[in-house]
Amino acid sequence: MRFSEAWLREWVDPDISTEALAEQLSMAGLEVDAVEPAAPPFSGVVIGEVLECERHPDADKLSLCRVDIGADMASQIVCGASNVRAGLRVPVATLGAVLPGDFRIKRAKLRGVESHGMICSASELGLAESTEGILELPAEAPVGRDLRDYLALDDQCIDVDLTPDRADCLGLAGVAREVGVLNQVSVTEPTIESVKPQIDDELPVTLDAPAACPRYLCRIVRGIDPVAPTPGWVVEKLRRSGVRAISPVVDVTNYVMLELGQPMHGFDLARLSGGIKVRMAQAGESLELLDGSKQTLRDDTLVIADHDKALAMAGIMGGADSGVTSATRDVLLESAFFAPLAIAGKARSYGLHTDSSHRFERGVDPELQHRAMQRATALLLQIVGGQPGPVTEVSSTADLPRREPIMLRRTRVARVLGVDIDDATIVDILKRLGMQLVDTNGGWQVSVPSARFDLAIEVDLIEEIGRIYGYAKIPSALSSAPVSVTLRPEAEFSLAKAKRLLTHRGYLEAITYSFIAPELAAVLAPGEQPITLANPISADMSVMRASIWPGLVQTLQYNLARQQSRVRVFESGLTFARVDGEIKQRPKLAGLVYGETSAEQWSQATRQADFYDLKADLESLLGQVADLREFRFEAAEHPALHPGQSARVLRGKEPLGWIGLVHPAQQKTLDLPSGVYLFEIDLAPLRMGKVPQFASLSKFPAIRRDFALLVDRDLPYQRVLDTIEKVAPQIVKDIGLFDVYTGDNIDSSRKSLALSLILQGSSNTLTESDVEQASGVVLKALADDLGGKLRD
Repeated sequence: MRFSEAWLREWVDPDISTEALAEQLSMAGLEVDAVEPAAPPFSGVVIGEVLECERHPDADKLSLCRVDIGADMASQIVCGASNVRAGLRVPVATLGAVLPGDFRIKRAKLRGVESHGMICSASELGLAESTEGILELPAEAPVGRDLRDYLALDDQCIDVDLTPDRADCLGLAGVAREVGVLNQVSVTEPTIESVKPQIDDELPVTLDAPAACPRYLCRIVRGIDPVAPTPGWVVEKLRRSGVRAISPVVDVTNYVMLELGQPMHGFDLARLSGGIKVRMAQAGESLELLDGSKQTLRDDTLVIADHDKALAMAGIMGGADSGVTSATRDVLLESAFFAPLAIAGKARSYGLHTDSSHRFERGVDPELQHRAMQRATALLLQIVGGQPGPVTEVSSTADLPRREPIMLRRTRVARVLGVDIDDATIVDILKRLGMQLVDTNGGWQVSVPSARFDLAIEVDLIEEIGRIYGYAKIPSALSSAPVSVTLRPEAEFSLAKAKRLLTHRGYLEAITYSFIAPELAAVLAPGEQPITLANPISADMSVMRASIWPGLVQTLQYNLARQQSRVRVFESGLTFARVDGEIKQRPKLAGLVYGETSAEQWSQATRQADFYDLKADLESLLGQVADLREFRFEAAEHPALHPGQSARVLRGKEPLGWIGLVHPAQQKTLDLPSGVYLFEIDLAPLRMGKVPQFASLSKFPAIRRDFALLVDRDLPYQRVLDTIEKVAPQIVKDIGLFDVYTGDNIDSSRKSLALSLILQGSSNTLTESDVEQASGVVLKALADDLGGKLRD
């Protein structure tokens, strides 16, 4: 919700600064996102009147104007705008003026003719992003007056980020009420009187879907002036609220929406057939909207229709075929209450989001429609004239929201808030919030305003009291409740410890969205059936992630776009999969490595990170759970990973996750550089580990034996290790691989593995016989099981 501070102060004007007002709103739960000036700084711009306008003698697209700026003599100004003409009131940047961007106005010659200033457009003054032609001011604008002063541009625009439950503040009236309560000052609302009908014309209305639309009001206004301009004060208030002025009818409905919080719509009466029907759409029915999009409607969508066709998506957007145009003379104004559940999610399901749907899906005051209709009628008659008919109302009382009184106990207030607030303060706060109170034994019976959908139970009222009273006034106190400490099993996996370990190894933690684009899911998790959201925030966040990799890859892309050539990131979080018709959540931990192994420095050469660097990081993480010998890395193929550089991670025989290089096809699709390595592991199988057991150190010397073993070229080292561990005597304490050789003097189908055995006795010094016997057992097993033999 964006609004002008000056507009707010027309309603309520507390004696506080802009900064204090913003802080006050934020502390009351209406978080202020931004406070921005209504116009950028400029000076020396005054209101002028074009007295004469002639064609430039040497340029077809330039005009030579004499402009009265309130000085002794009229100024000669060369202007290139197509809409400049005699009798027009315009903003004039005089000599010495400074425009936005520190652009200074100096005496200049344009095609040989002197120009003593500049007639400005709205965009040149920073009042619009783009415009065609100069800014036309009202005919009554006083010549010579400073433009900033005339338009009251020394104003601030306040942008409030409201939580979904505070729809009552999606209109200036609601914000003003909050400010009045917080500062204990009265709110001056504009006088809204009933506009008497001047004609008897009415349009019949039928409610075919009363549960979705319990109240519908409309009113005919005939004979409006189609060329009348929207007054500058309305245009400025709309602009400062982030809404573009379009035409008087549209501008009036937008003005009422911003002021009171009631979305409205105007139909071209001449383009309607019969009467109004509020009904559900027919499946497959089509409707072209005001934004030019063509929608094929579903049968769960509420529409406003005439007797022939759908006219608008109720509470979302009007149709192009019934919209108001520059030729419209007769208008049908609409003001309705649509049930929030009937509108919620519908706009997003069609790829839309409008100011109207934003309000209706959160809840509009069901008692506001009459007031809004009278306000809009009065403004419309003031701007474009016309003759109003009577207000037609059709409602379903049984389907309108019913609010039961809420019992509020004074003892409960003190117990929940932890502070005693006197009755007079409680009553004053609630009454200023628009509530009606009846004294009862021990408290009050409270009737809440129809606009406050968020107030339903006693604690809601207590929250309001605490919010307005001020959380800062509530003293801090230590809880007197007993505290129980649950001991974490020593063998339990610690995610926090794992994060610290990765951080120490140079990684940064990332937090990405659980919702991703379906295209990204198909590339990085091709084997998983994506879970599609019913009402996605946007098209690129429409499926739930089955892997954390998409978020990490997007993080890499973001960093690469900002010249970061070394990226090491990890993330922990939930992934989602459909199992037997149910959605299962799986906690996972994933990492990504790209670039050099270390930051560039003078003392050592750098190299690109590879598969084994990432494997070492993952092994260090797994090592906190149990002995690394419990974990295995088996060569396997994953559709998102390079077939020659990917492995499945297992704990015993239980699959744990994957590690590898991004597949070349995925690399090309995602426009990634080469050398991007990923890992991802399930955390559930790691939940419980093993506590290390102490073993005394042997006091006897260790002996090392090295072997060069010839094996098949494609034999994984893991099989060699498994074979040795299966047969090795107890005196074999460690097994190491310190070299792999292929090349000269080695058959092309074979490779040479240089192995080391560390042997040590626990009760005696080993003899040569002991060592030879243990080595023989190992070599025999390697020969029998793997065809390995010692290299000559």
